[in-house]
Amino acid sequence: MRKEKLYINGQWQEAASGETFDVLNPADGSLVGKMASAGREEVLQAITAAEQALEEWASLPAQVRANYMKKWHQLLLEKAEKIARTLTMEQGKPLAEALGEVKAAAAFVEWYAEEGKRVYGETIPASSSRKRILVLKQPVGITAAITPWNFPASMVTRKISPAIAAGCPVILKPAEQTPFCAVEIIQLAHEAGIPKGVISLLTGPPEVIGDTLLEDPRIRKVTFTGSTAVGKKLMKKSADTVKQVSLELGGHAPYLVFEDADLDKAVKELIGSKIRNCGQICIATNRLYVQESVEKELVQKLKTAFSGIKMGSGFEEDIQMGPLIDEKAYQKVQEHVEDALSKGATIVTGGEGFHRGEHEKAGYYYKPTILVDVTADMNIMKEETFGPVVPIQRFQSEEEALRLANDSHYGLASYVFTESLSRGLRVSEKLEYGIVGLNDGGPATVQAPFGGIKESGLGREGGHFGIESFLEIKYLSIGIE
Repeated sequence: MRKEKLYINGQWQEAASGETFDVLNPADGSLVGKMASAGREEVLQAITAAEQALEEWASLPAQVRANYMKKWHQLLLEKAEKIARTLTMEQGKPLAEALGEVKAAAAFVEWYAEEGKRVYGETIPASSSRKRILVLKQPVGITAAITPWNFPASMVTRKISPAIAAGCPVILKPAEQTPFCAVEIIQLAHEAGIPKGVISLLTGPPEVIGDTLLEDPRIRKVTFTGSTAVGKKLMKKSADTVKQVSLELGGHAPYLVFEDADLDKAVKELIGSKIRNCGQICIATNRLYVQESVEKELVQKLKTAFSGIKMGSGFEEDIQMGPLIDEKAYQKVQEHVEDALSKGATIVTGGEGFHRGEHEKAGYYYKPTILVDVTADMNIMKEETFGPVVPIQRFQSEEEALRLANDSHYGLASYVFTESLSRGLRVSEKLEYGIVGLNDGGPATVQAPFGGIKESGLGREGGHFGIESFLEIKYLSIGIE
């Protein structure tokens, strides 16, 4: 059993209270280890350390910051398999998926090491020959980064990397369910020589840590990935000190399959979109809309594909889908299925789960499930399920498909499958989502902007867009003789 500490001002330390919390393996509920639980005192220590580091770190040439990050990137690649095993142990996803995520985490560090060197200003023509106008971009300041449990490696570096590349010290608060791979990632940042105070890691009660960070005026930026409900609370609490806020929140992705689609491709891409990480992905397909003339064929192909999915612990051979993160997640999936059945839906395959181990809070699995005869009044068609369930609703026309797809408070990701270029572009432009996968079920990548509209969030992460929210614009007007 491992026991890990907090990382503040370049040092690993216990919580002053001595308190810890348990981290469970979602595959069977076994105890992975104990993690130090920070209180208000440690949060203030981390903020002070970041404040002391800010001026020097922000003043460094971008190339120097990049050199630190390149060392960090190299260490992440060297230790990728070790971090992946930790990730699978505390999060549950298959080891191959975990390794892919760690490599993606390393890619964010590499990308922003380079992107930080391309933060350009502007010279603007003045209205007078006796003036010059310059526009500078400078770091926004100390940043609080709050990351989720479903991608506990890549979300850490997707937030920290652009921030420190821009010159902003970061205080990281990873999810309580998955702190250990964050610990290993930050340990490698330490070994890369990133100066003390530039990165801190705090774990513990979200309310205590979050409220302390949000109340302190020295924190100038909050970047958060998680539920829409929590994101709204962060926005409200950030208003008192007018912090800049980036939010990547919940999704309810529609997956539109038209009658001219390549159905085999649509099914293959859907498997990746829905089964990966047991459906616990913010851009996972939540609602499948299929044109009436091809519904039966698509359902049969999907049923065949789902029946071959191998479930189990992420360390088992050839596993394609691991457990749900905990009992609460399992209950939500079960409630959505039961609600749909009570309102007339029919199960094609799946519709049940099982439990492993002796711990009541973890060890929960749910079989890949297909529901048909689905209607818009079912909860599963309105709320994010975060599990391996595909509800299918038919449509007749393009206009109907768009109406159904856009009928949501969420606007993160959406998918369109058609072999018609004209239809694909037409529908993609009308979908009210920040991300559209056109014949592509896996659109997320380091070089592209990731984020949503409506109640799915504010701002973008990834690509050159991702560093912009960590920069302030300063206008310099110069009078000359």
